[in-house]
Amino acid sequence: MMPSTSSTLPALLKTHFGFDAFREGQQEAITHILQGDSTLAIFPTGSGKSLCYQLSALQLPYLTLVVSPLLALMKDQLDFLKSRNIPAASLDSTLTYDQYGQVVADIKNNKVKILMVSVERFKNERFRALMEEIRLSLLVVDEAHCISEWGHNFRPDYLKLPSYKQEFNIPQVLLLTATATKQVKLDMASKFHVASSAIIQTGFYRSNLNLNVLAVPQAHKNTQLQQLIHQHAGCNGIVYVTLQHTAESVASYLQQAGINASAYHAGMKNEERARIQEGFMRGDIPLVVATIAFGMGVDKADIRYVVHYDLPKSIENYSQEIGRAGRDGLASNCYVLGNLESLNTIENFVYGDTPEQAGIALVLNHIIEHQQNGQWDMQLYQLSNAANIRQLTLKTLLVQLEMHNVLTPLYTYSAEYSVKLLCDQSVILSAFEGEHRGFVECILRNIQFKRTWGIVDFDGIYNASVSLGGSGARKRVITALEYFKDKGWIELKSSGAVEAFGVNTTAIDQDLADRLAQHFKQHEQNEIKRIALMLRFLQSRHCLSYSLAKYFDDQHAPQQCGHCSSCKGQGATFAAPSTPQVDIALLNSTAKALMVHLQTKGVATPSRDLITRFLVGINVPVFTRTKAKTVPGFGMAEAMRYTAVYEALSLMM
Repeated sequence: MMPSTSSTLPALLKTHFGFDAFREGQQEAITHILQGDSTLAIFPTGSGKSLCYQLSALQLPYLTLVVSPLLALMKDQLDFLKSRNIPAASLDSTLTYDQYGQVVADIKNNKVKILMVSVERFKNERFRALMEEIRLSLLVVDEAHCISEWGHNFRPDYLKLPSYKQEFNIPQVLLLTATATKQVKLDMASKFHVASSAIIQTGFYRSNLNLNVLAVPQAHKNTQLQQLIHQHAGCNGIVYVTLQHTAESVASYLQQAGINASAYHAGMKNEERARIQEGFMRGDIPLVVATIAFGMGVDKADIRYVVHYDLPKSIENYSQEIGRAGRDGLASNCYVLGNLESLNTIENFVYGDTPEQAGIALVLNHIIEHQQNGQWDMQLYQLSNAANIRQLTLKTLLVQLEMHNVLTPLYTYSAEYSVKLLCDQSVILSAFEGEHRGFVECILRNIQFKRTWGIVDFDGIYNASVSLGGSGARKRVITALEYFKDKGWIELKSSGAVEAFGVNTTAIDQDLADRLAQHFKQHEQNEIKRIALMLRFLQSRHCLSYSLAKYFDDQHAPQQCGHCSSCKGQGATFAAPSTPQVDIALLNSTAKALMVHLQTKGVATPSRDLITRFLVGINVPVFTRTKAKTVPGFGMAEAMRYTAVYEALSLMM
């Protein structure tokens, strides 16, 4: 069903969305999709990327599946689609049992045109079973730069999307992003076989954004910020900070100064974050002081100013965050309050994500020792704690092991299924006869009830099911449980994701841990260089708008915008950071006390990297597991750069 042509698209746009004309690039992207082409659309933030799949989905015969990185982003899109009477839904962790069941029923009955999920949803056994049942027209990957290891927000689960596309027989894909360098663009297109003719990149330069970089000493930041806010009295704005406690302290300062501002960060309860975001969208809260947890789900047209109170993490982050200003096309101001005092904080995020070689070796040994008949089952949280590798980094390591032919992803299943009976077991049994009744009896007999809820004992079913399905019993059991749920006989909950991999132990050679450690060290250095590149950009005497556009491979931006701080002759130079005075003797005594503590907790030889992380305040799983923060001195050297602390420990270790 491909009834639309380029000539009919404007009418469809008006009918379904009420818009009189397409923005640049939208019609071209939609035309490619409706012609059956996989497509990559690179449009600036706020330029209407979502419309490309929203209009296309209405013309495609089957379901459009949208992979979105944030719940807030899904909510924003769903609210818009529902306001246009477009049947859309999401499957996410906020849904109640009944809501989840209703969405699944609507999908099966073809009542949903657009379904939004996170990439992690593909690990869910029940979701995968659902996708196998239905037909899909289009896979949409929002924030598609997450696919590329060359990108700034690389998410290892995104690397699996090309294989999911094949597994679920999805005929085409639409990749959407605002921040793709030339290298990232080519990488994305290659992974999904997007033809060069179907790569649509509009101009990156936005003439209504005035980019300003101000060199501001740390002690003067609050005063400078207050002045900027007063200059934009009556306007909506966002202030970005790096740390959660900074969001709280800056918001408190502004409130005491009589400014209506609220903090927003990932450490808040979901309800509080939702209240603040909704208040901001309505205009009741004109200013939000936020970490980067805020923004991706915010499509507010009249944000007049964005302030980076702390340095942005990269040029890509900066671009995304300023892109939230001026979406209505009116002039808006973007400020960076720059100095080098917080440089160590940004760098520490990078160092904290680099796994130690000992942790990598532990993962490899775990694979060898726990694989059975060529299959290795793994729970991420448990392995993260055991190996002292942060979960996101561990995901990246597992992807690297796939690329080294050590692992092959097989499937993900829930460690535990819980059942609550809504009727007597005899009612369920009476609906079956013969062999089917015997299988149902076997399932019910192997549910271990404790009061209301019971746990399904799959091993018990396997042991009793030689004549009832053998090794295929698990899938058959889950299908039966889903059927019971659909009939209203039970409630069903699953928990504890277990990932199953095929294992090729011959690919685990003696030097693999070392090579992988070097890979992560190289990535660490690349990220540190990315920070340095961002600092050069912010202090450039060349046009900031042009430099930004050029970074993202826009060849058509003017070389002089005429309205950025550099063009106005007000380029910034950041003073060298002050050198904090740290008592080296105290540093060493704290390090020794930590080493003793860790050794009593079973960490035989704490590395210099591990000690450095403690001293600069980088939390890693082993500190939680061993209660290391009970040792006085966690974060005592947080004002120092990681490399300086590491070198200071060299005489002791």
